[in-house]
Amino acid sequence: MKIYLVGGAVRDALLGLDAGDRDWVVVGATQAQMQAQGYRPVGRDFPVFLHPHTGEEYALARTERKSGRGYRGFVVDADPSVTLEEDLLRRDFTINAIARDEASGELVDPYGGVGDIERRVLRHVGPAFSEDPLRVLRAARFMARFAPLGFRVAPETMVLMRQIAASGELDTLVPERVWQELRKVLASQQPSAFLRTLHEAGALGSILPELEALYGVPQRAEYHPEIDTGRHQEMVSDMAARLAPGDALTGFAALVHDLGKGLTPRAEWPRHLMHEQRGLKPLQQLCERLKVPLDYRQLAEAVCREHLNVHRIDELRDATVLELLSRCDGFRRPERIAQIAIACECDARGRLGFEERAYPQGATLRRLHQAALAINARDIATGDLRGPAIGEALKAARIAAIHLARQPANDLSASDSPR
Repeated sequence: MKIYLVGGAVRDALLGLDAGDRDWVVVGATQAQMQAQGYRPVGRDFPVFLHPHTGEEYALARTERKSGRGYRGFVVDADPSVTLEEDLLRRDFTINAIARDEASGELVDPYGGVGDIERRVLRHVGPAFSEDPLRVLRAARFMARFAPLGFRVAPETMVLMRQIAASGELDTLVPERVWQELRKVLASQQPSAFLRTLHEAGALGSILPELEALYGVPQRAEYHPEIDTGRHQEMVSDMAARLAPGDALTGFAALVHDLGKGLTPRAEWPRHLMHEQRGLKPLQQLCERLKVPLDYRQLAEAVCREHLNVHRIDELRDATVLELLSRCDGFRRPERIAQIAIACECDARGRLGFEERAYPQGATLRRLHQAALAINARDIATGDLRGPAIGEALKAARIAAIHLARQPANDLSASDSPR
């Protein structure tokens, strides 16, 4: 019986990154032997155990054989005769198929993962890669994490990803699993690499068709020098990772803010009138399909609907600003306004050549919100006011507070304002 540290912990150590959870593989043992040593079985589909003291996961070395469609269609063999090399062969990428002997510290690298780490290449281990459609999604998610380190997808791996996408196997992915991967991407350093990898593999249309529809759609060059809406979305998502690092909630709102541009009739290109309203339906479809949590959905809908209003907040009447704050639930959920401000800033700065531009509209939105938020019904209620009259007085007082909080119009020129 031998024990090896495997997967991400080994990979991240070689990359000089902080390792997360540690996973272990046990070679030459049976389930009865593991339980006799105090390990607690937890695996449903294959033998996995929790260490009696550390709680870390230990899995028996196993092989997998394709038995049906989808990423669950496998028969698992965890016989004690399964070797470490056979276990590593079933893994997705060579950089994840490296093991470290627990006793000696020696690396076991039968498939060249160490070399691929040095070359910064994401490469599949073997032909079995194409048997699991989830690996296309994982490849894109790994690129979102490792592209900043210079990683690229190996050409032969991209070929297999395209074959999987063309096969229709991606349609078997469970929506909750897709959302789980997407949420990890939105908290990563470079979400654009996820979108671009899936787009290049021909897989984005199967997984996120609402976003695939943005590629190839032009925008007005004076507002969007990057022109392509798909490229704009990549830049917005990366700006969200920069301005709100690790915040998947804001990242999701930034990701889906422009879905309406994918529905603009060609005859209207490169203008996108009413795209903020058109975007609500595909956003709702995406959220329903992936079973997106309600807080993500609500923030995303507010940003999709209101981002142009926030961009031109200095042009809005005081009463209109109050209506905007109310539509965004800014009085019951005050934290939401700051999130909307950041997502809108990501949209404004996620344009070629605008990455370092100031976005004073965000500070204005937060300031006006705070002014209105400071006025409450208790401050208004008097013996002379009852029922609806209190509500009208509260509204008038908040409009007055917004007016007082306004600063002189900023220097943002019309050519700088995103559309």
